[in-house]
Amino acid sequence: MSGETRHTIGELARRTGLSVKTIRYYADSGVVPPTDRSPAGYRRYGPAAVARLELVRTLRDLGVDLATIRRVVNQEVPLPEVAAAHAEALAVQIRVLRLRQAVLTVAARRESGPAEVDELHRLAQLTTRERGQLVADFLGSVFAGLSDQPAYPGVMVSMTPELPDDPSTEQVEAWLELAELCRDREFRARMRRLVLQHAADHDVPGLPRPDAVAVVRDAVAAALAAGLDPTSPDADPVVAAVTSRYASLHGHPDDANLRQRLLDRLVPANDPRRDRYLDLLAVLNGWSTGDATVPAVDWFIRALRARMPEPAR
Repeated sequence: MSGETRHTIGELARRTGLSVKTIRYYADSGVVPPTDRSPAGYRRYGPAAVARLELVRTLRDLGVDLATIRRVVNQEVPLPEVAAAHAEALAVQIRVLRLRQAVLTVAARRESGPAEVDELHRLAQLTTRERGQLVADFLGSVFAGLSDQPAYPGVMVSMTPELPDDPSTEQVEAWLELAELCRDREFRARMRRLVLQHAADHDVPGLPRPDAVAVVRDAVAAALAAGLDPTSPDADPVVAAVTSRYASLHGHPDDANLRQRLLDRLVPANDPRRDRYLDLLAVLNGWSTGDATVPAVDWFIRALRARMPEPAR
């Protein structure tokens, strides 16, 4: 042992890049004690001190406290155990930081005042149970009285967001916006009306059939892509195709009454918030986003209104 190389504290500083003051602090803390002292009383360190200091620096950079580092280097606690505990603690800190980042990002984008920032922060802090209750209240009010019909429980499940345990900032932002939609009374009422009209359209014998929005979306896609003016005569065949299809699905003649019924079905669906809810749902649940329905619905509403008879005076 007496033949081992000994390093002065200055040599250790040059080898490790740490300052003399830092190494002296670690030595005084018992983390990297000197091997011995020179005849003049200066601290000297053996070859293992370099590797020990490198480990200490790495653990400090990772946020491990000095008391725990001392236990690791003195082999009082296994390093994997410490690493696992700190990794778990960091995961919690990262999640908290993502929540804060999302709240501040949304608040900055909206130029929110103190009250709205407080409310956004509260929504971000909801527990899994509280989030579930908020969404359940929304869907329960929208689908009230329809849960005993075969299709609707599945629809409700498909409209339920699931914020992951380790959400991205984008998912937290999506949750904040979706939660506000769920609490918007006017949006609830609009969605309720849309669901009731959908149910009425399906209250006919036979197999499940596309609703008014689906019929319009499919028929209008090409005209919308081509930039066709909905009020021009060129749009006549598109309108006729939709009204004829809708009439045949529901066993009604293609007359003014049917066209008014179709218009009544489409107006509640012409709400960008409906598409936005589905887009936010896709972000939260990790799904691909679908095509927006509002552009097609809006196009067809304008086309149909341009061809409706003027109301009697």
